[in-house]
Amino acid sequence: MKKFKLGACAAIVVGALIYLFVKAPNINPLYPEGAFFWCVLITAFTLVWVIARFGSVFTQAAEQATSPSLLIPFLKLPKLPKALLVAPWALFFAVVIGSSVFFHWKAYRDQLGEPIVKKFSSEIQVVDTNQIPVVDRALAIKLADKKLGEKPSLGSQVYIGEPVIQMVNDKLVWVVPLHHSGVFKWLTNMSGTPGYVVVSATNVNDVQYVEDFKIKYHPNSYLIHDLNRHIRLSGEWMEGITDDSFELDDNGQPYWVVSTYKYTRGFALPETTGAIIVNATTGEMEKYSIEEMPEWVDRVQPEDFILRQITNKGEYVNGIFNFSDKDKYRPSEGHNIIYNNGDCYLFTGLTSVGSDESAIGFIMVNMVTKEPHLYQMNGATEEAAQSSAQGKVQHLGYRASFPIIINVDGQPTYFMTLKDAEGLIKQYAFVNVSNYSSVGVGETIQAAMRDYRVVMSGAGMNTDFEDGGELTDVQGTVLRIASEYNGSETVYKLLLSGDQDKIFVVSAGVSQELALTQPGDHVSLSYYDLGGPIFQGESFDNFSFGEDAVVPAEPAA
Repeated sequence: MKKFKLGACAAIVVGALIYLFVKAPNINPLYPEGAFFWCVLITAFTLVWVIARFGSVFTQAAEQATSPSLLIPFLKLPKLPKALLVAPWALFFAVVIGSSVFFHWKAYRDQLGEPIVKKFSSEIQVVDTNQIPVVDRALAIKLADKKLGEKPSLGSQVYIGEPVIQMVNDKLVWVVPLHHSGVFKWLTNMSGTPGYVVVSATNVNDVQYVEDFKIKYHPNSYLIHDLNRHIRLSGEWMEGITDDSFELDDNGQPYWVVSTYKYTRGFALPETTGAIIVNATTGEMEKYSIEEMPEWVDRVQPEDFILRQITNKGEYVNGIFNFSDKDKYRPSEGHNIIYNNGDCYLFTGLTSVGSDESAIGFIMVNMVTKEPHLYQMNGATEEAAQSSAQGKVQHLGYRASFPIIINVDGQPTYFMTLKDAEGLIKQYAFVNVSNYSSVGVGETIQAAMRDYRVVMSGAGMNTDFEDGGELTDVQGTVLRIASEYNGSETVYKLLLSGDQDKIFVVSAGVSQELALTQPGDHVSLSYYDLGGPIFQGESFDNFSFGEDAVVPAEPAA
């Protein structure tokens, strides 16, 4: 029997060590996975002791029983082994039940915090059409995959990972890590995969493969190069970790930002506490609280945490037994990651429970600090806006991407791309939030913006900027003019006499006269004054052409 105890205990220890290495779990008993691990371990050792110490009880029970059952020998055991077998599981399930919403519905409702109610136009900056994100996640994957296809030898070694949108050196991009395509590729390239792909979120033609950095540590990799296992083996066995995000610092060095969390009500209501930042090349890691987070880190709060807290706030707004659904609301079916004034936010609409197409407002939650901002306004949901935009081009069969919300002339506006069956962008659409029948579409962002402004003006909507911007007319002589292709269309930049401190940018589609304009021509244009050095032209007229042209007199005979 002594050999049995030693052998069984050794087997349990070896099995536990293998489990710890393979799964790399959190073994903190304050977390459900950790508590379950210790319950299983305690039960296993207790059973070995019970069988070795009270084996005769099991033998006698088996001989006397007409039908084998574990309950009979268990009932004949002394109180101590019974307690050791039952107590851990009883405590585990007691905590699970005690963590439920029935006992803590106020904590579920209030976890997100009280949102700061703000005026939409004063917070959402007036959009710069050159910085509107037109590339969504699906297109980013397609473009990154195409870039890999340009390097046949590389494409057979790696596959693209999960794209992460972020601001790098004031440029909005999708960063796509490269993962080993199999165990044998990992064995022959243990120094890491060769770099990552950067896809501009504002220009489909700007895709770069960066090979200056190796990525040695990956989620779901092999042995000690697995990200989760690397963190655990570095001593973080008692920390709750989740939601690894691939981010770049200002020098292009790749890191994994892994959120840390704790439960605030038993095994429920997880709350982010900070992040463990792992150098993807060297494996060096540093733990930060939310207050100490480096400035280049854009995302710490897991998206599913935030969405769950928004849902709970709307579900339990008037208590747990609100069978009439009074004042209940829920987040929209989708959400977006957006940037405003350099900060990263999760943005989603809020819809009354039972309503399909009407939004009661919008909420933005800072992805680092979790500070919520609520915008109370009535309008269409994202899904309704998508349907409206698709209806405008139904003869072409284009599908609308999930929209983002921006500020156009003080009006909350949905922006989305219109894609063909291959997922390629064909047109762009702007849809007014409060009146989603007001839709502007065009083959370029600038053309769609002009169409949208015409539609809003025709609908009698105020299109002046609430923060001081307005449509202004100007005339002058052209000092300089140059054209460039911005990735989607040709634009012209002009300097006029009398306004030499302003650079006027006018899309080629505004007027065919732009291509023939030369320095010295007398012109007029209308533009929106955004309070900066660059001004977006909305109309253009060259007085050297048409009815206003000055025709020189013929020489005398």
